Amino acid sequence: MDWRERIVSDPAICHGKPTLKGTRVLVSVVLSHLAHGDRIETIVDQFPSLSEDDVRAVIAFAAQAAADDLPAPSPRAAGAGR
Repeated sequence: MDWRERIVSDPAICHGKPTLKGTRVLVSVVLSHLAHGDRIETIVDQFPSLSEDDVRAVIAFAAQAAADDLPAPSPRAAGAGR
């Protein structure tokens, strides 16, 4: 899925934070719902302007952002934290 077709950032909408195209639904709000365990169907029910593909685009966006921006975890010494 190409999330770029569904997620936009416009300074005139929600202060330029990423939103789903044609809505004022923030990507961060959808991610928060997913992080709390909401199913895609539940999110779509709560935000009727969204489709299941919109929610999948948010997941793809987050995956790409994590791959691009997050540093690799530091290696831990064998047995550390046990």
